[in-house]
Amino acid sequence: MLTNPLTRAPRWLGALVLLAAGALQTLTLSPWEWWWLGPVSAALIISVTLFQSPRQLFLSGWLTGVGLFASGVTWIYISISEHGNTSIPLAVILMALFIAGLGLVHGIAFWCWGKLAKDSPARRLILFPAVWVITDWIRGWFLTGFPWLYLGTGHVDGALAGWAPLIGVHGVTLIVTGTGAALYGLYALTRHQQLIPAAILVVATVALWLAGPLLNRVHWTEVDRKPVTFAAMQGNIPQQIKWDPDFLRDQLIIYLGLTEDYWNRDIILWPETAIPVTQDEAGPIIDHILSRLGDDSVLLSGIPWFTYSGDRENYTFHNSIMAIGEHGDGVYHKQKLVPFGEYVPMEQWLRGVIGFFDLPMSSFSPGPSYQSPLVAGDAKLMPAVCYEVAYPDFVAATAGLGNVLVTISNDGWFGDSIGPHQHLQMARMRALETGRYMLRGTNNGVTAVIDSKGQVTGSIPQFERRVLSGELHTVSGNTPFMQTGSWPVLTLAAILIVFVRERVIPKNS
Repeated sequence: MLTNPLTRAPRWLGALVLLAAGALQTLTLSPWEWWWLGPVSAALIISVTLFQSPRQLFLSGWLTGVGLFASGVTWIYISISEHGNTSIPLAVILMALFIAGLGLVHGIAFWCWGKLAKDSPARRLILFPAVWVITDWIRGWFLTGFPWLYLGTGHVDGALAGWAPLIGVHGVTLIVTGTGAALYGLYALTRHQQLIPAAILVVATVALWLAGPLLNRVHWTEVDRKPVTFAAMQGNIPQQIKWDPDFLRDQLIIYLGLTEDYWNRDIILWPETAIPVTQDEAGPIIDHILSRLGDDSVLLSGIPWFTYSGDRENYTFHNSIMAIGEHGDGVYHKQKLVPFGEYVPMEQWLRGVIGFFDLPMSSFSPGPSYQSPLVAGDAKLMPAVCYEVAYPDFVAATAGLGNVLVTISNDGWFGDSIGPHQHLQMARMRALETGRYMLRGTNNGVTAVIDSKGQVTGSIPQFERRVLSGELHTVSGNTPFMQTGSWPVLTLAAILIVFVRERVIPKNS
């Protein structure tokens, strides 16, 4: 019979352990990157919750989620207060509601975990990683999703990095949470002198971790030896003046000035909405760019775009990126929009209530699915605008259409917080999952070039007005994850849930 070391501990101590365990997961991510804390966090959660009733598990799951999101997404306060024209008390309340609401996702998941596993500790240990991964997937999908703070993301520099091109970030998370469950199972088995099952558990778990560095030596895609030259401009435009009509011309002058010595690069990258006017008003600036570009050069820039929609009988606005140049082609319209930042849910009721619900450029519409890559000479760049790079299956599903990934963002919304570091780390995981180079252009950092192993080979520090120039490579071929997405991992998790409930494991195990 398994035992719980915290069974007799005061409830307040268990609550503190759960809050701390959630916060430990934030420390596995940038800027700390203490990825080894992932299994520790999972083991701590299990040590508190293994014998709880479903009702108790709901509260425990909520506390875990609060610990995770209160430590990991505090940058939302900057977006609401500093850039949303919202008073400090109201910003604190809105941030608290956001964190508490996200915590409910884990609360419901833990309640389901208890219902599925019933009173069997063995079933609970087996089902814990499956329930966790499916919860992460649902959180990244429901109501446009919030695919932030996945445990697997920390392993872009961790021991399990080699698994990412095979099973993606959710698969890595499955191994991390499974290791946490194994740690607790090992404690219980050795305490009860069940040494053979304990040895099997150790061998299986260690094998998964040892396979990571070996798999990381495998090159799933083929890198073209011919380099592509690039220059990415980081304008460091203050968010407070980004959409001020009096400063629109100044912003264009800044980016033109930064580009002055780089017009002959194969790819020139300006960040999200670097051209701060719609395409119908941008004719003169586009003509000027065309007149300065080298014969084989293409400039990519974020720009607001509108199209006429017969269904709505009005103009539909998009957050877009376009390729400018004789050897360039294509416009991409962002598909995954940020709630409140780019569109307002329940707009008819919320618009105008407070400043945060009336941010500039918060009336965008999503673009169509599976758009063509942008063309820049021999490079076919599959774009992701800002928040889109956080979606693993979204990027994997379209990466094969191109031979380079490009992402643009304006992380000024995050201010001087951990948000931009987390955002860069997610972009690195997408490059690792797809085996492709990624060029990342941002307004105020972190602008970077990432290789096919997810490693940053060049970057510009935050809050500096500079140019990043260098070389990258196109690639051919697909990683296993690009071909399957997260479905094998999710299917495995579903199979565990279906068959481990009460059918395989005896009731009193």
